Amino acid sequence: MNALSILYVILFYVAMITLVVGITNKMLQYKRVPAPLKIAVTPAPLTRTGVVYRFFTEVVLFNSLFRATKWTWIFGFMFHASLLLAFFRHLRYVISPDSIFWPLVNNMIVQSFGHYAGFAMLVGLAGLFARRIFVDRVRYISSPSDYLMLVLIMGIAGTGLAIPYLAPTDIVQLKAFVMGLFLFDWQELPSDLLLLAHLTMVLFLAVIFPISKLMHAPGLFMAPTRYQIDNPREKRHLSPWGAEIEAKDGRNS
Repeated sequence: MNALSILYVILFYVAMITLVVGITNKMLQYKRVPAPLKIAVTPAPLTRTGVVYRFFTEVVLFNSLFRATKWTWIFGFMFHASLLLAFFRHLRYVISPDSIFWPLVNNMIVQSFGHYAGFAMLVGLAGLFARRIFVDRVRYISSPSDYLMLVLIMGIAGTGLAIPYLAPTDIVQLKAFVMGLFLFDWQELPSDLLLLAHLTMVLFLAVIFPISKLMHAPGLFMAPTRYQIDNPREKRHLSPWGAEIEAKDGRNS
């Protein structure tokens, strides 16, 4: 392998380890934070089934965002739905043609819609970026990192869309490189500048993801305002550490 391929092999492993370890550490940190009160955002579900349904509507439909602001919902939903389609389209680089999943990711619907989803993603990101600039209350609470995240993801989407039109790369060799990372059978990486720019921004995003506001994605599942059942009248809520203190006080008395 040439020096460029060796460099990107190392960068890929560093970025992926950082991403996995960082997210795992954050999720454990969220789990350790005590929830001493019933703080479910009302109107909140009264049963565990209701909590599951609420999570489904939040994760899939962005229900609370829809009720709050329709314009933000349109651009946010457009971005996230397009991102999901692009993710499935990119799975062909990590799945072997012999796999039973190959027909699911390499069919015309996923590949065609996944390609055009990139344009919708840019529109959604542009709308979210404009919101941070032109909406006073949003601009007031926005930090430089908020703009950086949007610009970075726009750069990833833009370079990904530009590759087939401006600098077509060797897809077969790229797939061999990616598959080689998983199989520890390292291959040459195509040296096209647009591809390298695209991959570099993806790796940078992976590294900073665990320390950015993008952690709202997995963090949503650890938010007591969402996962708690609204039953304070029927059942007293005690956090684990609160129950231990109460039991200790009971023994001492």
